[in-house]
Amino acid sequence: MKVPETMKAVVFRAGVALDDPKAAEWAELPVVPPGGYDVLVQVAAVAMNPVDTKVRGTREAVLGFDAAGTVLAVGPEVMGVSPGDEVYYAGSISRQGSNATYQLVDSRILARAPRGIGPAAAAALPLTTLTAWESLFDRLGIDPEGADSGRSLLVIGGAGGVGSIAIQLAKIAGLRVIATASRPESSEWCRSLGADAVVDHHGDLLVQMAAAGFPQVDFIANFNRTDEYWKLMGDLIAPQGKLVLIVEPTGDLPLGGEYKRKSAVIAWEFMFTRPLFGTEDLARQGEILARMSEWVEAGKIRSTFAENLGPICPENLVEGHRRILSGRTVGKLVLEGWD
Repeated sequence: MKVPETMKAVVFRAGVALDDPKAAEWAELPVVPPGGYDVLVQVAAVAMNPVDTKVRGTREAVLGFDAAGTVLAVGPEVMGVSPGDEVYYAGSISRQGSNATYQLVDSRILARAPRGIGPAAAAALPLTTLTAWESLFDRLGIDPEGADSGRSLLVIGGAGGVGSIAIQLAKIAGLRVIATASRPESSEWCRSLGADAVVDHHGDLLVQMAAAGFPQVDFIANFNRTDEYWKLMGDLIAPQGKLVLIVEPTGDLPLGGEYKRKSAVIAWEFMFTRPLFGTEDLARQGEILARMSEWVEAGKIRSTFAENLGPICPENLVEGHRRILSGRTVGKLVLEGWD
């Protein structure tokens, strides 16, 4: 299939408020044919993530870090991916994003999209799947095959995109899962995904956790504000327990205290580390997404696709940014097709 010369894309302007009509605008950009390990994907659907809102103010850019689409052309070093394949991926923070009709992606960090769920539900999965998987299995060292069955995990931010996948993965691994949520709909969402208990993060979590039978937990996955939960996590983590963080703190954190007394392991997770630095295990992300496709098709994992905001266009993307910034989204927001 012939590679087109140009494509349309939505460009966000740095330093422009979301209510300004020029915050996001259409642009016509050149299409670069794929070389090396790259494939050129015709984008069908994209999903929104907090990282979109964080990158938006730093530079003029084509954003978007979740997509599903069809491979149009492949580079000379690509193996196992062919034109016509339906794929999904999270891409790299250092390259053009998915808010464009075509996108170059390293073939080693994508996989065949799950069959039978459609592009929108597929696009909702990659970034949160990779973040949750790497958090639990790579950073915390939990065995996905069940060797840690019966141990306890607190998921802070259970109703968000990453938390929603982490709950499901942890249950597959046999863990007892406690999730934080506050509103009735977000609490019910966490329970529907398999959480054994849900606690209100607006209340006294120490009291609630003890009442639920978890005065301490073996693992903590904090997908929310690190500073706000720092002391609490030190109190809740079990001796020689492990916790993983994804949100950079706004100030200095005391690393001693309960963390030292308990010999707790503190790990960071950044899903873009592998593609950003071209690590030797870069292809691991493609393997994770391939495994997720199998689990989705087998009914072991469900997509966290929550709402379709309509076609991919400046107005709908701006609305997605507003929703993310509200902090009240449950599951993933997706845009599908082109305006």
